[in-house]
Amino acid sequence: MTSYIQHPLLKDKAVERRIFQLELASSALQRSTLVVLPTGLGKTVIALMVLLARLDRGKVLFMAPTRPLVEQHASFLEKVLLDSSIVISFTGEISPERRREMWEEARVIVSTPQVVENDLLSRRISLRDVSCIIFDEAHRAVGNYAYVYIAERYRREGEDQIVLGITASPGSSLERIEEVCSNIGAARVETKTEADPDVSPFVHEREIEVVKVNVPAEILRLRSLLEEVLEERGEALDHLGGAEGFRTPRRMDRTSKKELLDLQKRLRGSIARNPSPGLYQAVSVLAEVLKLKHAVELAETQGLDSLARYLERLDSEASSRGGSKAAKRIMDDPRVREAVADLARMDVDHPKLRAVKDLVEEQLRAKTDSRIMVFTNYRDTASSVLEFLKDSGDEIIKPVRFVGQSSRVADEGLSQKKQAEILQKFRDGEFNVLIATSVGEEGIDIPATDMVLFYEPVPSEIRSIQRKGRTGRARAGRVVVLVAKGTRDEAYRWISDRKEKNMRQQIREMGWPDRRDLGLSAVAAGRGARQLEIGEVGTAAAQAAAAAAGEPPTFLDRPEEDEASALVAVDPRERSLARMLESMGVGVTLKVLEVGDYVVSDRVAIERKTASDFVDSLVDPGRGLFGQIRDLARTYDRPILILEGRDLYLRQVHPNAIRGALASIAVDFGVAIIPTADEDETVSVIAAIARREQQARGGAPQAHGKKTHRTLKEQQEYLVSSIPGVGGAVAKNLLRHFGSVERVFAASAEELKAVDLVGPKTAERIRELVGGEYKG
Repeated sequence: MTSYIQHPLLKDKAVERRIFQLELASSALQRSTLVVLPTGLGKTVIALMVLLARLDRGKVLFMAPTRPLVEQHASFLEKVLLDSSIVISFTGEISPERRREMWEEARVIVSTPQVVENDLLSRRISLRDVSCIIFDEAHRAVGNYAYVYIAERYRREGEDQIVLGITASPGSSLERIEEVCSNIGAARVETKTEADPDVSPFVHEREIEVVKVNVPAEILRLRSLLEEVLEERGEALDHLGGAEGFRTPRRMDRTSKKELLDLQKRLRGSIARNPSPGLYQAVSVLAEVLKLKHAVELAETQGLDSLARYLERLDSEASSRGGSKAAKRIMDDPRVREAVADLARMDVDHPKLRAVKDLVEEQLRAKTDSRIMVFTNYRDTASSVLEFLKDSGDEIIKPVRFVGQSSRVADEGLSQKKQAEILQKFRDGEFNVLIATSVGEEGIDIPATDMVLFYEPVPSEIRSIQRKGRTGRARAGRVVVLVAKGTRDEAYRWISDRKEKNMRQQIREMGWPDRRDLGLSAVAAGRGARQLEIGEVGTAAAQAAAAAAGEPPTFLDRPEEDEASALVAVDPRERSLARMLESMGVGVTLKVLEVGDYVVSDRVAIERKTASDFVDSLVDPGRGLFGQIRDLARTYDRPILILEGRDLYLRQVHPNAIRGALASIAVDFGVAIIPTADEDETVSVIAAIARREQQARGGAPQAHGKKTHRTLKEQQEYLVSSIPGVGGAVAKNLLRHFGSVERVFAASAEELKAVDLVGPKTAERIRELVGGEYKG
């Protein structure tokens, strides 16, 4: 007989009573805890019980990584609580001032961490009276993710605090799990597995099967052409390694992307210490290797559509004015040109597409009300699968694509509102096949999902577990993994299985009494030491900062706590450094700044550029570097440019061009230039300037000034030059020839080719963009 949880704030028979959930919640109420529980076993119910127990002590903040998840949690709470009005949802669509008002009255706030972080940095809210913070998908609390900053603020501000982290997949290593615990402030790990006797009655069977497909000979030939180029570039890199004294992988086709990125990092470090032409060349060749490896992977595991789209983007990059030399060399290789020509002639589909169609059709015919999720690593593949299923003509299949928010050329992302609408239509049955990228992996609660189909294995235990967890929640489910024989699919599947086994082993070991209470780990101690480091102000940088602000130079020690009255207005795009400033005791307010990135007084504003951004701005005038500098100099009496990083001369741009730009900024515009080594030194410099300026002159930072808007001529040139493969010079030629943007876009391919610098490919690209059918 089913029993239910009784609580004065809960509706009658709203939440089923399960002993293991009560045990985990009880433990979590004793000390801040990370709860690890397989997907579908009620992590949200555990969060609910902790929430109810802490509600009489203050507000409860319940965070989840995405808006669909936030809406899901808020809907659940409103459904089970007697008084649903105590639950509010925070989104970026609510005005900041309105969020400030809502926070004051709220009891339970459900939000994405990004919104909370913005409001904390902007001083709209405080965590002082928050009695509990719940971190859903807590495995995200690593690196620079907003969870880390919010938890750190809570440790400083909270007066009666407890933290609950919930996840199904914390990571495969003890170090990773300890890092997550340290970052959210959890002192204990509590876990249950599907094999535990109190859990097993609630576990639904989940069948896992692997379907292997043979890659057609035509696709293998394409792969061979690309691999020839890849191996040649690998040999060139190996030769450079022998000459320059760095080690390279022996087999490029068996080398992981992580290994290559590590090599790239080492090469850049070597260039910073001792630059040489050979090292510059090695970085460029390695860029080719990375691009070619991606093309090979697309060919063998994704399909011709995905490969064709990637090579098209590479070709656009190669032909554009600011395109990389690596892309140009790849597209100039005769074997790559041959592959592109073969692609255009081929009429063969990757067998995975047929396998998806057959498996989906089989599932829907066996059970017509099924919901199916198809996961792909790449958006292009998601589009290919969608088109293939739509073109199959089978009316029983109703597919939809589900991707993230970011947009790129010819591929618009989905807003969070649109994502939520698609998920609801999937639940309601308007769509029955959801084709998702990684955005669909976490926490989506669709109990009726009967099958999850991996278009390819993923070499990540966290992502694999998250994908599998989308089925087998309310009833038995099915997981199918497609594997292309003789490709990296087989290696990725092995890696994922091994990592999952390691994770299960680590979780089992954490069940030992002496391993549950973690205390303060070495990870936390290391982070504390790092925070001390970034609080120190380098002598040279500090003197430069003082000089730039018009003050006599002096030596500065680490500021004392009573000096923490400085306030800096920071543009939201610079929020990662805003956190660092705030951790040093500098007051921060996030504010959209039309001019500058940081404002410290009515006369001092700072523009920050990394060295690579600065050089890219010289290569691509469309980025408007000198327009930004001009606006800064026009608006503020003491304008400052912080130039961050030691790799200013690493790109293949003539040093004289860089020196000339720096001279113009300093002499023509009167903008002080302060070089810094990294983010830590940048933050220290900004803090030094803010404290000195506000102690000497008083007053809060006053942001003012407007961005200089483009003239009509500049806007027209910008609009035409934004077409892939069309740079500023070509745009001007087109506008001079046709006289208006409208006539440029109305011109035929033959008319376009009559314009100087416009070749057949550029003409075709313009016509395709302007005249191509929109597939929304």
